[in-house]
Amino acid sequence: MARAAVPGRLGDRLRWSVAEVTGRHVESPTAVTLTLDVPGWPGHLPGQHVDVRLTAEDGYSTQRSYSIASAQDGTRLALTVQRIPDGEVSPYLVDELVQGDRLELRGPVGGWFVWRPEQQEPVLLVAGGSGLVPLMCMIRARHAAGSRVPFRLIHSLRSPREQLYGPEVRRGSPGLDVARIYTREAPAGVERPAGRITPEDLVRHGWPPDFEPLVYVCGPTGFVEKAAAYLVLLGHAPERVRTERFGGSGSQEDSQGRGALRRRLQGRPCRP
Repeated sequence: MARAAVPGRLGDRLRWSVAEVTGRHVESPTAVTLTLDVPGWPGHLPGQHVDVRLTAEDGYSTQRSYSIASAQDGTRLALTVQRIPDGEVSPYLVDELVQGDRLELRGPVGGWFVWRPEQQEPVLLVAGGSGLVPLMCMIRARHAAGSRVPFRLIHSLRSPREQLYGPEVRRGSPGLDVARIYTREAPAGVERPAGRITPEDLVRHGWPPDFEPLVYVCGPTGFVEKAAAYLVLLGHAPERVRTERFGGSGSQEDSQGRGALRRRLQGRPCRP
């Protein structure tokens, strides 16, 4: 059984630490998981995220936030990054960062959108695209803790090519049920035609409201707002529906100049 994650003091979590890339795994044509070693890492709770800062030799610096994908494991943690077209940071992390490179981390961050192994109520996870990342951290933490709390995951994604953690999710674990909703291209043999998530999907694959599950919804803003509204209309208590959202291309990712980071770093590791 993994030890309980006990995040450090606030001052420690707000301090920048140097992390070294110890591995990378291609999840899909547009996403990779980076394994990092962070000496002095204070631990994290499932659902938290970190700030990542990259600095070029000329002093140019930029930062973004990424959810933690791995359960607590000493000084190691994993981030899954989805490449955003015309983005500034994600293309560098996905396409150019290699084993031995370094970057700076600050965290863990967040205290509301978290799951703790001592919680006993059923859990419903609703993910849109790469919103699966912090929810996968919860799934892994549940497995590491030997928890028998029943989990249900509903993952909405465009096509089978964008599946994250495919083999691991398919293997699953006792008490974990997984349903996939394909919005643009469904694989052969799937009964449900491609289309966006509906209240019927949440009824079919989720928990009844009278089970009083704790619900976590993560994904793009539009997806999160719609899914959360459906859940409340179906009778789930609003205070039991926790949400985490992220923007897309055209917002935070490219606001500081497309390609600026790549030009300055010229394919070299960042300077911590």
